Amino acid sequence: MAVQTGLGEPRGPWFVSPELDPDGRGRWDVPGQEEGGRRRGWRDRLLAAAGVVALSTLSGAAAGMWVADQAGAPGPAAASAAPVPAELVTAAERTVPGVVSVLVGGGSGAAATGSGFAIDDQQHLITNDHILAKGGATAVTVELPDGRRFPAEVVGREPGSDLAVLRVPPDAGLAPLPLAKPGATRVGEPVLAVGSPLGLAGTVTAGIVSALDRQVRLGTNRHRAVQTDASINPGNSGGPLVNARGEVVGVNTAIATIDGSGSIGIGFAIPIEQVQQTADTIIGKGG
Repeated sequence: MAVQTGLGEPRGPWFVSPELDPDGRGRWDVPGQEEGGRRRGWRDRLLAAAGVVALSTLSGAAAGMWVADQAGAPGPAAASAAPVPAELVTAAERTVPGVVSVLVGGGSGAAATGSGFAIDDQQHLITNDHILAKGGATAVTVELPDGRRFPAEVVGREPGSDLAVLRVPPDAGLAPLPLAKPGATRVGEPVLAVGSPLGLAGTVTAGIVSALDRQVRLGTNRHRAVQTDASINPGNSGGPLVNARGEVVGVNTAIATIDGSGSIGIGFAIPIEQVQQTADTIIGKGG
């Protein structure tokens, strides 16, 4: 039985599942599935169980609805299917095109993947510094949502705040994401985390702002962070946390874990006020 060790260490994009390639993308020749699939891992069993539960739930709900309709009463589905807020759907549609995958290093050396997003019309991108550090800060490539790849220039880095600014050629044509007004973020408001967890570009997860001014270690120092329960996983680092209006409220940077597991619903983002101040300083120095 695992012993709970507290929140553990915030993890960035360097974690790679044993069933993924080093660049974080899916691999289909997973060992242990030979001989007709007899050696199924716990993940397969969990997915199978989840499928049974889902089918049982759907069939039960359908049967319940039929019986209720026969009796002239409203079916149980009326209370179980909450509609997705239209503003979150709109926010996702506006945000995903401006979020990129960041690939650092590769080949025979160190490699790391993460996310980033455009902050101005000069094709400057924000990402996390720990992605560059983990990848050796060698060759940096940015992959756009449409699959195009561009070499990225490192304009500047700020390890103390775990932020870095990249720049891609004008041909990339990335539209900057709107930034939330300083001090406008509120506890309880819905947010979306957008990025490339485990190489799955354009992934959107939803949650709320769980807390503000949470003291956590980001980079080499302790900083105030926005806490959220939106699922943040390795590869999300550097991507935006946006509100229901599609405005960036923070940069997804770290998660708390128990016994080295993945997301447990406690993630941290660098507040947009600090992001904007650091980015302006870096761009002012580096062009």
